[in-house]
Amino acid sequence: MKNNKTYFLNSVSELHHFLNIKKPTHPLVSVVNLDDLGCIGTEEVSTIVFNYYSIYLKKNFDGRIKYGQQYYDFDDGIMTFFAPKQMFSIEENSTAKAEGWMLVFHPDFIQSYSLAKRIKEYGFFSYANNEALHLSDKEETIIAGLMQNLQQEIEAMIDNYTQDVVVSHIDLLLNYCNRFYNRQFITRKKVSNDLFLKFEDLLSTYYQNDDLSVAGLPTVQYFAEKLFVSPHYLNDMLKNLTGQTTQQHIQNQLLEKAKELLSTTKLSVSEIAYRLGFEYPQSFSKVFKNKTNQTPLVFRQSFN
Repeated sequence: MKNNKTYFLNSVSELHHFLNIKKPTHPLVSVVNLDDLGCIGTEEVSTIVFNYYSIYLKKNFDGRIKYGQQYYDFDDGIMTFFAPKQMFSIEENSTAKAEGWMLVFHPDFIQSYSLAKRIKEYGFFSYANNEALHLSDKEETIIAGLMQNLQQEIEAMIDNYTQDVVVSHIDLLLNYCNRFYNRQFITRKKVSNDLFLKFEDLLSTYYQNDDLSVAGLPTVQYFAEKLFVSPHYLNDMLKNLTGQTTQQHIQNQLLEKAKELLSTTKLSVSEIAYRLGFEYPQSFSKVFKNKTNQTPLVFRQSFN
């Protein structure tokens, strides 16, 4: 039976110790060339929790990554992103040899920069591993070049300009990854369209329930789980395809159902609100007016 160990790595130094490599030059940021790690040579399953940002460019990784209850295989030119305190596990085999690059940086390293706020806008830090970024050869060359430049800058003599230069490189790398992810939504449009159709079907089915007061208003998390994707990935995919977020799609469908009930039934506004899953009728009226510039009663009167 394989051992299952959990490792909590709170600092860049702890990561270097875990990987059995020399101490980092800078205590808050590091770039590791995975080619230098050699063969892993173990049969254990490791669960790892980082307390810092980590970005991987993986090549020829002869192992499996587990996210939640599912395993995913990896091939050349794949990037994955992890925000602090995310958990993932790696099942390694005796011949596994990781290749590529790993960039890690503590949130404190970017704290005084605008990137500290903007980094939360990059949804791919919350994507599941099966939603990894697949790079073309040209894109892989760009990312590898940036990783190499970062490593050289960090391991050079540290001066008053080092942090500014390194944060600028990280910012540039994230912008490239954002561009490449948007390209991936386009090049894998059939996959995205299939996912969108499944989402629309689930959304329509949900609102066909005549009594949503029991089920409640649908959430982004609900549909993400049904589609086996992360909420951020679903949101970014829909926004790329339609220009609207998952929440906007949910509200639009809710609005159509509300209009149907207001125009075809004699249910009171309160009864409609409860039927649609609202706890308070006032909340329903507020949402309806924000979307239509009309109160539910004014909308109903237009049909009389």
